[in-house]
Amino acid sequence: MEYKQAIVVRKDIDMGKGKTCAQVSHASLEAYIKSDKETRENWRAEGARKVVVKCDTLEQLEEILMSAKREGLTCVKIIDAGRTQLEPGTTTCIGIGPDDERKVDKIIGKLKLL
Repeated sequence: MEYKQAIVVRKDIDMGKGKTCAQVSHASLEAYIKSDKETRENWRAEGARKVVVKCDTLEQLEEILMSAKREGLTCVKIIDAGRTQLEPGTTTCIGIGPDDERKVDKIIGKLKLL
């Protein structure tokens, strides 16, 4: 099995590049921590493949999250604290995996790269 992690970022909110990078980092790290030890080790041994893609709205992001959960994938939702650019409680992105690349691609395969 090959492993992959995906981060899905909302594009309907106004985040600067640095803020976006920070939110993507939160999603990657939190999803990694939530994954089981064997998956983490295998993913890292393969080079820690990841992809960052975008979606248009909060509703679309929530649909992607629910689809990933139904598929049994490890998922996290990142909600901003509101200390800089965004209102407190703004959902910015989700992290999926690391997990089986085929399962991840089934969920995010039609999304465009960020």
